[in-house]
Amino acid sequence: MSDTALPWRCLLVEDDASNARYIADGLRAMGHTVAISRDGAEALARATGEAWDLVILDRMLPNGIDGLAILSTLRGLGLRTPVLVLSALSALDERVRGLKAGGDDYLAKPFAFSELAARAEALVRRTRAGPEQRVLQVADLRLDLGARKAERGGRPLALQPREFRLLTCLMLNAGQVMTRTMLLEAVWDYQFDPQTNVIDVQISRLRTKLDGAGGPPLIHTERGVGYRLAAPEPGESSA
Repeated sequence: MSDTALPWRCLLVEDDASNARYIADGLRAMGHTVAISRDGAEALARATGEAWDLVILDRMLPNGIDGLAILSTLRGLGLRTPVLVLSALSALDERVRGLKAGGDDYLAKPFAFSELAARAEALVRRTRAGPEQRVLQVADLRLDLGARKAERGGRPLALQPREFRLLTCLMLNAGQVMTRTMLLEAVWDYQFDPQTNVIDVQISRLRTKLDGAGGPPLIHTERGVGYRLAAPEPGESSA
């Protein structure tokens, strides 16, 4: 990941398993979160029902819903998520159709990953309002993404790489409940539930470090669902 860019969440809609793995592995190596959908119906539900920084959308998909139908639905709902359309249909009129349907960019197959990454970064950068946010803060908890440093109440926190990534995910979504599935995708790159307590163990370790620096708890358990990081209620103090 470029040290000038925040990690972002990408929905990759691609029915070819090897191509999807090639793209997802490359983006994850850059520090981004990638969820994969391989058919039109699932992709449509996820694209319209979840928040994404970018959708990479294959033009041709199985099960009767193609990429342009998904794109038209997104725009019809008023969703302005940037969309990079991928297609083996490289003729000029096909590219025009993709852009007219609401695509922000169009990349013909085959392509070099470096070009896809550059186009994706440009789309996310263009749609983020204002200068990139490099420092996250919730209450007295501060996370510097550029320097990869965390502190609470002015006291530095010694975080392992996975703990830093987990905390980044929680802080980027402060106030929202992050399900175990969402955390597995964002922090461990799992596209399935491996039936492990790895999340609970890491959350426990992270809580110990955050609470040990003083102040009321910031990570809250939503029973049966997941976890939420939020500032304490007014008047709340450490136990």
